[in-house]
Amino acid sequence: MKALFIGGTGTISSGIARRASALGWEIWLLNRGTRGDRVVDGARVLSGDVNMDESEIAKLLAGHDFDVVVDFIAFVPGQLERDVRLFSGKTRQFIFISSASAYQKPLNRHLVTESTPLSNPLWEYSRNKIACEEYLMTEYRASGFPCTIVRPSHTYDDRYLPVAVHGKRGGWQVVDRIMKDKPVLVHGDGSSLWTLTHSDDFAKGFCGLMGNPAAVGETFHITSDESLSWNQVYDRIGDALGKKVVKYHVASDFLCACDPEYSGTLLGDKATSVVFDNTKIKRFVPDFVATIGFAEGARRCVRYLLDTPAAQVADPDFDLFCERVIAAQDAAKGSFFASITR
Repeated sequence: MKALFIGGTGTISSGIARRASALGWEIWLLNRGTRGDRVVDGARVLSGDVNMDESEIAKLLAGHDFDVVVDFIAFVPGQLERDVRLFSGKTRQFIFISSASAYQKPLNRHLVTESTPLSNPLWEYSRNKIACEEYLMTEYRASGFPCTIVRPSHTYDDRYLPVAVHGKRGGWQVVDRIMKDKPVLVHGDGSSLWTLTHSDDFAKGFCGLMGNPAAVGETFHITSDESLSWNQVYDRIGDALGKKVVKYHVASDFLCACDPEYSGTLLGDKATSVVFDNTKIKRFVPDFVATIGFAEGARRCVRYLLDTPAAQVADPDFDLFCERVIAAQDAAKGSFFASITR
């Protein structure tokens, strides 16, 4: 069986590539070749930027047919229109990586199934993913384009520590603050529920859909069954570091007012309690079960960060942001209590 991954070296896709290769798939990657350290052993690489020159990509693909094509880096409908042109008649299954953030915000029910409505007025990224899904399903119904849609939730690997509030340079500064006993920003009161899925677990479910004709025309999410509050998430990270996390709770609305870039990722995603019903993926892939709890996942991430100096990327801007938010909220508390004691 032959699969083409558009991308193939990211957090989700590299885990899938490893597992698919171990299962005997012939793996081809179409990407720019800038992350060679994450190319799975034995994969064949077609070097090209799929978002630049479609005619050049068509030449690269000439003579190739695939059992499965997966696009990990499509974010807007125009990119999928290109994919349909490139792969119609050249693959038995096309899998689009959407996002669980596309599910209704705010939710009417906290338990999310694949039939939960798609609507996210708070995050353009999610609305674009919804539009991509709508385009593909229209193509499936109109022409039989053999699409399968997969909606990952918050998926991480050993190189990516999943935290909610961080800067543009990743999560290391959060770890640095924990190790230095500095307060760590936690949105809301930290009690909203969240689901974190290790990419190795995600790959188990995903590879069970690859080449599965019953999955064509269907949508799936693939997540862990473990639900943790954000307080528990940060405590698991602290346990992995051997430190007690000093959690500083800040209203999500206030964080977004301080930096509007958090509006999508918090109000449109992580500030909402979400619990996923994985009945459907387990029905299609009966042996799927997520086995890496976040206590173990956090230990793996922390081990990688502490053992890899290149991953310890300082973010002084985010550190300053944390201090300013804390100072502003503390000042507001002080002013309030001063006003009622006069």
